[in-house]
Amino acid sequence: MNLKIFVKYLLIMILMMAAGAVAQEAAIENDLRLARVRYGGGGDWYNDPSALVNLAEYINKNTRIRVAPDEVKIALSDQGLSSFPILFMTGHGVIELGSPEIERLRLFLLAGGFLYVDDDYGLDKAFRRIMHKAFPNRNLQELSFSHGIYHNHFKFPNGLPKIHEHDKKPPQGFGLFDDNNRLMVFYTYETNLSDGWADPDTHGDPPQRREAALKMGCNIIVWALMH
Repeated sequence: MNLKIFVKYLLIMILMMAAGAVAQEAAIENDLRLARVRYGGGGDWYNDPSALVNLAEYINKNTRIRVAPDEVKIALSDQGLSSFPILFMTGHGVIELGSPEIERLRLFLLAGGFLYVDDDYGLDKAFRRIMHKAFPNRNLQELSFSHGIYHNHFKFPNGLPKIHEHDKKPPQGFGLFDDNNRLMVFYTYETNLSDGWADPDTHGDPPQRREAALKMGCNIIVWALMH
């Protein structure tokens, strides 16, 4: 997606808000492509390869946003990074990014990009370290259940759904904001949300749990496009 198409998405969402139709996404001719971040350090960034494909299918069925049916795998050092307004990152372990990659991520986010990160158990320390390097003067803040990301298309009055159990902690959603209070990074912890997007036989989750995960994933994409 080039800059003109991204601006088209943005203008459509602004017009919808002005018309009082925030929850009714407009049909968009050019498909949005979801991009998964490929990173070093040994962490399994490629985990659940069916997740974004299934999320795209769900969004296409339940909104008027058109999402391409395949995911893009991209490194932060790749030249085409700015073509993808929404990046997704997950895994179970270490994330290693060089200083140039961290700087490119910082500039991508400050320029209007959006990063969604799902801790698939074990990513937390490494991810927080990367965020501190990229934004030493900004902190991840836990979002209240009233935040719009939980209410823009599907309603989650109690915040994130719990998909998988690990440490018997409640699921938490954290945000990193720019100077205009725009949510640049959304980070989900203790939920395994993207596991719920995977094919049914991958984790054996019951249908209602997968449905909740896909609905929340839809909300994340809608929010990123609206803002």
